[in-house]
Amino acid sequence: MKKSSLKFVIAGAIIIAAVAWLAISGAHDSKSYYVTITELQAMGSGAYSKNLRVAGNVAPGSISRSGPNATFTLLEQGKTLRVNYVGAEPPPDTFKDDAQALAIGTYGRDGTFHATQLQAKCASKYAPAQPGAAPTGNTNPLKTTASLR
Repeated sequence: MKKSSLKFVIAGAIIIAAVAWLAISGAHDSKSYYVTITELQAMGSGAYSKNLRVAGNVAPGSISRSGPNATFTLLEQGKTLRVNYVGAEPPPDTFKDDAQALAIGTYGRDGTFHATQLQAKCASKYAPAQPGAAPTGNTNPLKTTASLR
């Protein structure tokens, strides 16, 4: 009877070890570091083996689309980075000239950032209201047209 319980303990230990190894290796592979373009270019050969996130503004006139893929240039504090996006989905609708973009992927030895994910937002759409500008819409959520009667 002790032999069968020893088999279960050994089998359980193997399963727990396998699950722990998969969790640790999966977390390591999915980890990505946020860096600026300046930091990326200063990383040297250490940048080639890491998953990275790089943000900047899309350089006007630099977008070249080919189906769901795109090639463009990011600008950040006077530095530029060429990005080649090859992803499962086409770039978002907000991906345009001068939009803020976040590219997620790897840095290639060719000096191009190879993105597999792309996020973008239109800077003018989300800009704060100008001081002194008239507010739009109902500014008091408690005051409705029914309460004005």
